[in-house]
Amino acid sequence: MNGTQNNIDVWQVRSAKLAQFLCLLVLTLVVAACPRNDKGTNAPRAGVSERAAETNSLVPGATAFNGERAMDHVLKQIEFGPRIPGSAQLVKTREYIINTLKSSGLNVRTDEFNVSTPVGEKKMVNITAEIPGESKDVIIISSHYDTKLFTNMQFVGANDPGSSVGTLLEIGRVLAASKQKPKFTYWLVFFDGEEAFCEEWDQCSKPDAPDNTYGSRHFVSQLRNNNELGRVRALILLDMMGYKNLELGRDDMSTRWLQDIVWRTAHDLGYGKYFVDRPEGVGGDDHEPFLRAGIDALDLIQLAGYPYWHRADDTADKVSPQSMKVVGDVVLASLPRIDQYLQSKSR
Repeated sequence: MNGTQNNIDVWQVRSAKLAQFLCLLVLTLVVAACPRNDKGTNAPRAGVSERAAETNSLVPGATAFNGERAMDHVLKQIEFGPRIPGSAQLVKTREYIINTLKSSGLNVRTDEFNVSTPVGEKKMVNITAEIPGESKDVIIISSHYDTKLFTNMQFVGANDPGSSVGTLLEIGRVLAASKQKPKFTYWLVFFDGEEAFCEEWDQCSKPDAPDNTYGSRHFVSQLRNNNELGRVRALILLDMMGYKNLELGRDDMSTRWLQDIVWRTAHDLGYGKYFVDRPEGVGGDDHEPFLRAGIDALDLIQLAGYPYWHRADDTADKVSPQSMKVVGDVVLASLPRIDQYLQSKSR
């Protein structure tokens, strides 16, 4: 009886050790199979793996969008300080944008104009870089690059507009490096004077003279004066899309077919968590003058869900390289689909 009991005891110990070993083995395999999430606030959100964020593309052979490069552009803008139209800081920002675009191999032109504002006459400058396509018809990707005037605080605009400027500069680098000529010509446009000089958006606006969107309204007027409105087939506007807790709703002013292409592309890339099917009320932005001129336009903006809008703490810690990469990836992968849609409409 004692011998039998000893055999049973040995068998139980061995079984327990075997079970413990198997549990550890399973746990090790599970951990190894799961993507790590140790990047703090810049880590991908649930449902979007790091691998997908780093490698996803619907454009074969395309150069990858680099979120860290885009973040460097944000930090450089913040270094200049508040970037009010007509200020020395905005001049430095403009020089930086132009030099960055040229270093990517892009042809750049500027358009200088004077406007009357509630705080006096201001010189403003729009910047355009071109990627020539097979067609002279144009798709515009854009951002404003000025910050809002505040006299009661230091406003550096990391997300508004630092993130959209940084993302657009990186999009320019990727497009310039592409070995495949696009179907349509792309213009990367940086608008001056989007922000109102008075505290509220329409506080100082007058009939036919809004206190906002100075640069985009001037751009559209120049298209009209040069009989080029018909060349511009679509516009994608980036604005406040770098928040570390990124969630982009559908702007209720934007053209639906453009939204549908971009949202579908986001889901195809595994970024559906970031592009959600809820309305985003904007009430006016740089895409509005284009819409009024009959040009299809889309605004990618997180306004309602960004608690630091026009606050002193719209600072670098609110912006994420991963969020900018998500938007950059989606825009770049959407462009061939937009090209295809516009070609089908032309037939």
